Amino acid sequence: MLDEGSPRADPLTSADALDELSDDGRIHRLMVRELGKEMADAFAIARETQERWERRRHPADGLRERKKRRTRQQISDVATSLFVVRGFDHVKVSDVAAIVGVSEKTVYNYFPTKESLVFDRADEGIARVATALRERLPGESPTKAMLRALSDDMDDFGELPEQLYVFFPMFAEMVAATPSLRAARLDLQNRLVEVATEQLATLAEVDPRDPEPQIAARAMVALYDLSQDSLMRHIERGLRAGKLRAAVLADLERAARLLETGLWSFNLLTQGARTRQQLREAALAGEEARKQVRDALRQARTAWREIRGRERHAAGEENRSGPR
Repeated sequence: MLDEGSPRADPLTSADALDELSDDGRIHRLMVRELGKEMADAFAIARETQERWERRRHPADGLRERKKRRTRQQISDVATSLFVVRGFDHVKVSDVAAIVGVSEKTVYNYFPTKESLVFDRADEGIARVATALRERLPGESPTKAMLRALSDDMDDFGELPEQLYVFFPMFAEMVAATPSLRAARLDLQNRLVEVATEQLATLAEVDPRDPEPQIAARAMVALYDLSQDSLMRHIERGLRAGKLRAAVLADLERAARLLETGLWSFNLLTQGARTRQQLREAALAGEEARKQVRDALRQARTAWREIRGRERHAAGEENRSGPR
């Protein structure tokens, strides 16, 4: 019979009990211990929401791909949760690995740096911007293509549970308070500028080192920064779901209108290779027409000189054969 004063194993956190739970159940129990039930429940909802989004974004993934994507998302969600609550510098990668139930090496297989655990969707975002600029809709300016990419990122806002809205300002504060995360975010912005510069230079058929694509890319990447600032501001105002999305898009559209007026001359360069080819063909056709006119004039002048020459010759013959 056990002594009532003897310590008892916690049924929710003991090794045996945890082993009997599913991966999600195990992670949730450990997060309750680390963060408290209310915050752990919020992040559990976040993980479910993220998984639903991922399944919708990648419907063709097989079982292996889905499992890898799910493990990656679990690692990132647990890491971000701990970072926000404890502080980035107070969490070890080994802490994250232990809660998810993987090795530290596995974490680094998915995320090359500790900072990349925070910005886990950065590569996808950069790829979407590159695709939007490269595959613009007919008549769509680069600025509007960038706006469309940012708008697509906000399509899921209507599905966010209320518990998650408190997380966004906490996340922003964590990044702002951590020098290494600020540096990582700046590096991501520079990568985004480089990608946008390359795409814009290709569209305009100019050298990416030219000033026009470089300054245009920086201006359009500023829309991304604005979207984050606008999101925080409107969340603090209490906006949620569709109203939040509409308010952020309204801010982006206002900024995009200002950029459009400033970048109109560059937009002319990016109307597409077909238009530029048509202009070149028209120029060549015009030059050919001018050449034909010049040739006709030369032929006419030659013919006129021949006629004048025959007339002078005939007049000379007549003078020589006149009365003596």
